[in-house]
Amino acid sequence: MRILVVEDEPDLAETVAEGLRGEGMAVDVCHDGDTGLEMATVHDYDVVVLDRDLPVLHGDQVCLRIAEDPGVQARELMLTAAGGLEDRVDGLDLGADDYLATPFAYLELVARVRALG
Repeated sequence: MRILVVEDEPDLAETVAEGLRGEGMAVDVCHDGDTGLEMATVHDYDVVVLDRDLPVLHGDQVCLRIAEDPGVQARELMLTAAGGLEDRVDGLDLGADDYLATPFAYLELVARVRALG
């Protein structure tokens, strides 16, 4: 399974990436929305793990553009600190396939990524 992690906090991005790699997944990482959108539209990912509060291009716009692009088959998992009910509903309405608020249980993240892939 090939995963893209788009997260502006380098430590969290690397922790998520290393954990998923430990589960046998190929993982690329970037730290801003513009780069994330470009990578998602150029490469064939199974899942994009996406933060909402990203620099350059907000994660909501990245999510929406990925969801609307017929050439992108990747499923989207929003992984973000914005975990209120409205936040989750908004994220799903933007096109995310799943939504997980931080802090999160690592085993749950892996299970959700596998379910989407």
